[in-house]
Amino acid sequence: MLVIRNFEPSDFEEVLEIESQAFSEHNPFLYMNFYEMNSEGFLVAEYNGYIAGFVVGYKLSETEGRIFSLAVREGFRSMGIGARLMDAILSVFVCKFLTFASLEVRITNTRAQEFYKRKEFIACWIQHGYYSDGEDGIIMKKRLTPSISLSL
Repeated sequence: MLVIRNFEPSDFEEVLEIESQAFSEHNPFLYMNFYEMNSEGFLVAEYNGYIAGFVVGYKLSETEGRIFSLAVREGFRSMGIGARLMDAILSVFVCKFLTFASLEVRITNTRAQEFYKRKEFIACWIQHGYYSDGEDGIIMKKRLTPSISLSL
């Protein structure tokens, strides 16, 4: 059974495992900082006792929420877990009365780009050299509406 819930410090080791599988860019200790500063925007997907994925988002401005990171553990991908995490963080943003959500994605990560497009994100511009290895990032945005499910 899949449950989307708030991150707890005991989840840290599993979140770091997922983070290291999915990303080479982030400092893993940023996640504890996010938890300490913005706990309501740090969610995990627990599947039969395992942390299968996580999402971290925060209020960027008075109108915009930023998705910092979304990742699903290898072996749990293509099961709808990423979609459930995305819906949950967008609901958090709607509850904060934010009207936009934004994120960035590597220009070579076409699988993630397609996922975000299915979630109605629109590619807005390319940020040249966004990542530390020099790869470009695509900035994507979505208009939020109260019709997004407010239940976690």
